[in-house]
Amino acid sequence: MTTVTAALSSNRAFHYAPFRNLFFARLLTVLGNGIAPIALAFAVLDMGGTAADLGIVIAARSIFNVAFLLLGGVLADRYSRSKVLLYSSVIAAISQGIVACLVLDGSATITLLAVLGAINGAAAGTSLPASQAMVPQTVPVHALREANALIQLGIYGGTVIGASLGGLLTSVTGPGWGLVVDALGFAASAPLYLMIRATFAQPQGSHSNILQDLKDGWAEFISRTWVWAIVVQFTIVNAAFSGVMMVLGPVVADATFGRAGWGMAIAAQSVGLIAGSFIALRWRPRRDLLIGTMLVIFCAGPIVILALLPSTTFLMAAFFVAGVGFGLFGVAWAQSLQTHIPPDKLARVYAYDALGSFVAIPIGELAAGPLAMHYGNTQVLLYSAAAVVLATIAVCFTPAIWALDNSAQVKPHLN
Repeated sequence: MTTVTAALSSNRAFHYAPFRNLFFARLLTVLGNGIAPIALAFAVLDMGGTAADLGIVIAARSIFNVAFLLLGGVLADRYSRSKVLLYSSVIAAISQGIVACLVLDGSATITLLAVLGAINGAAAGTSLPASQAMVPQTVPVHALREANALIQLGIYGGTVIGASLGGLLTSVTGPGWGLVVDALGFAASAPLYLMIRATFAQPQGSHSNILQDLKDGWAEFISRTWVWAIVVQFTIVNAAFSGVMMVLGPVVADATFGRAGWGMAIAAQSVGLIAGSFIALRWRPRRDLLIGTMLVIFCAGPIVILALLPSTTFLMAAFFVAGVGFGLFGVAWAQSLQTHIPPDKLARVYAYDALGSFVAIPIGELAAGPLAMHYGNTQVLLYSAAAVVLATIAVCFTPAIWALDNSAQVKPHLN
């Protein structure tokens, strides 16, 4: 039996209490994060807000999320990771609880929602490095791959449920109660993080000069063409797909196929991510990173359909296909980084990857509203889809990506 197969058929990782606590804490957080964007988007629209107002509220969270990534990495290396996660969850629960109260009693304003969203984004950015680095401290080495597989499946599954709940709660009870559930999810995860007692020692984080560490990480990142080329690709893809479309999507949905339909369409992407991950476990092509990079082009599909033929059925199908592509790419990308980047610099390369990939999301979110008011929703969405296609085609002609061979790593490893 392969290690990956064991990861899906065995519950050995759940034998360890620290891992169980981490798994369910992250699952609760993901559930809340799946509900929040949908509930918050329609809360702004119900207040009479415009697409530009929605872009400001969403972008405030994204900007602070990105801004606090590096600080989160420093804190996770220098202090208890379980406490970093605990404090982040408490802050997120309080901020989202206040947002829910403001929306429910009708006193919410765009400014207040943007400020509280920024606080929530800072908490999320701070916790991300800690949550990723915590997994090796909760299980022994032989169960690490199983633990990572279960965490990933929990994240994707939680996103499906969260997005579905977000659309359902928003359409049935209103966006305020969706935000209440989000706050409760963060609150419930906090004691689970507190109960984590790391029993498996890991190498200590660097205590050298922080700026020098970041400089060394940048040198490693920029020296590998295949790494920075794909990050540039995702800068464009994320600006269009996660930035522009996620702002204009609720606006188009409100005017056409409805709020519940938008939640179902978003959930379909997560189902595709799960399917793509399962396919990647058995399909191991030699040039898996190149193929995964090519498959990213399918994320232009939902953008085109939203622009030309807004329909729940067609959007669900397109989001599912895009999710499969993202799922296959994600496995290949993680495999490539983990096997070709020196272990002592891997975390810093991941940090630059996250910053480069996600920094354009708030730009897309902020630009979506004004551009749509000037050029129209359809025109902006079609140009966004074209940008995705052109960026993907360009990066696929990068020689370093064609030359990267993961065949030795993607073969099954026996227990």
